[in-house]
Amino acid sequence: MGSTQQILSVGPLGSVKAPRRPTRYRDLHGSDFTWAMAFVAPYVAVFLALVVHPVGYALWMASDPSLYTTLAQDPLYLPTIVNTLLFVGLGVNTKMFLALLLSGFFMRRQWWIRALLMIYVLPWLLATVQVFISFHWMLIGEQGLVDRVISALFGIDGPMWFNHRGLALGSNIVAYIWKWMPFWTLIFLAGRMAIPRDIYDAAEIDGATGPRRFVHVIWPLLAPLYLICTLLSTLWTFGDFATVYFVSSGAPVWSTEVLATLGFQYAFDDGLPALGVAATLSVIPVLIPVAIALMRKVQTSEAQL
Repeated sequence: MGSTQQILSVGPLGSVKAPRRPTRYRDLHGSDFTWAMAFVAPYVAVFLALVVHPVGYALWMASDPSLYTTLAQDPLYLPTIVNTLLFVGLGVNTKMFLALLLSGFFMRRQWWIRALLMIYVLPWLLATVQVFISFHWMLIGEQGLVDRVISALFGIDGPMWFNHRGLALGSNIVAYIWKWMPFWTLIFLAGRMAIPRDIYDAAEIDGATGPRRFVHVIWPLLAPLYLICTLLSTLWTFGDFATVYFVSSGAPVWSTEVLATLGFQYAFDDGLPALGVAATLSVIPVLIPVAIALMRKVQTSEAQL
């Protein structure tokens, strides 16, 4: 006999009946099934109406190959792809690296650091549109706060931030980092706090302190979390619309547009919704390799732990 046994019930005339399943596993019948479907139906309807239908309709609108020929012929399209890659690449990686470093600073237990953390998260708590509009007016030129401060401190005129492509694109990236870095700092702070104190004590006994402790102890433990957060942030940032639209508004002369704002311009300013959807969805061939590469890196990091 094996190590597991089944208890069989004996019926009339010695017949053996199959064992009964526990009550908690019984199938839904009658009114139970009706009530279950009644609770599930609204969620299914919302999913179909707000997810399946919009995505399917967008894919159908962008299925015409001639749309992508039109995009390739537009002189704004290729510079917009470059802007998108720079905005996402520099913004996400700089934000994540600084957030990881600052999470270590906020691990300190002094009361003033805890108070500073409360102030630090305020940009993330503020409404997105209002934050980026404020950035726009601070950099608007001679009347902006930044140029006035430069003039008062150094006695020189500040640059015209939105008259130069590099400065305008840099302004978008800085505004994006300032807005979203506190959120990821809190994520990494929670990851650091989840590391058992015994590991820190053992590392200190072995002489791993300061940068050595970060390199040999903290980073290997936080690497999977860091890569997953980078993956999510990359996917979200490719669809970021508010930053560029409200900070630089594509200035100068639409030279700092990203795919999200270019698609909006096609759809609403030019009255070409299908072309706008095609411009937005054209980022998918870039997103898929990025997601696959980062997920493989996450699996490799987990296997090494």
